Amino acid sequence: MTGDGGAPRIELAGARVRLLPERALLLEAHATLLVADVHLGKAATLRHHGVPIPGGGTADDLRRLDIALARTGARRLVVLGDLFHARVGRDALRTRDALAAWRAAHPGLHVTLVRGNHDRASGDPPASLGVEVVDAPLALAPFLLAHHPAPVPGGYVLAGHLHPVARLAGPARQRLRLPCFHLGRDVGVLPAFGGLTGGAVVRPAPGERIFVVADGEVLPVHAPAPNLPGRRG
Repeated sequence: MTGDGGAPRIELAGARVRLLPERALLLEAHATLLVADVHLGKAATLRHHGVPIPGGGTADDLRRLDIALARTGARRLVVLGDLFHARVGRDALRTRDALAAWRAAHPGLHVTLVRGNHDRASGDPPASLGVEVVDAPLALAPFLLAHHPAPVPGGYVLAGHLHPVARLAGPARQRLRLPCFHLGRDVGVLPAFGGLTGGAVVRPAPGERIFVVADGEVLPVHAPAPNLPGRRG
């Protein structure tokens, strides 16, 4: 495993990829950045339903996406499902304005959405955003890009949907839940990109790899999960 500081390069399905602390993955051969489960407009959706939550989540997520794009120089962005959380959040004025401004700042970026379950409910992005929308799987050899993490003959599946997190224990009885990349034999699951998403604890099988996102770094976790000296919850 190699990399620059907190963004390791690893081999996956015979190809080189980078795992980014922004909770994204770079396919180096394709200059393509992958993110999953962005859930833009979730705060607006919750406020619509009476949950008193502050705004700004969409802007925060887009700033983190800018950092990942600048770090990698990616020429294409593929969202592995659930770009928007719900139709009411997609149509909120603050969400629309933030996303339109972000898109205007990246006119040369090719953006593709692989539809997920929330996308089917919220509807495709407005045509003005210039987002290509496809159904799974999208082939970028040796990978098949999808939302649901199920094996597909003919390639290694990269997907989202599960919002994986790893549960770690520290030396002073700390208990941490950290977003993670969960890389199995035939399927790899990216952490949820959206800042307001929850997570499901993963229990890796023998031979699977877990990389957690912590303190601006991506770190490998070996079974059994190690203590993390110096990290406090």
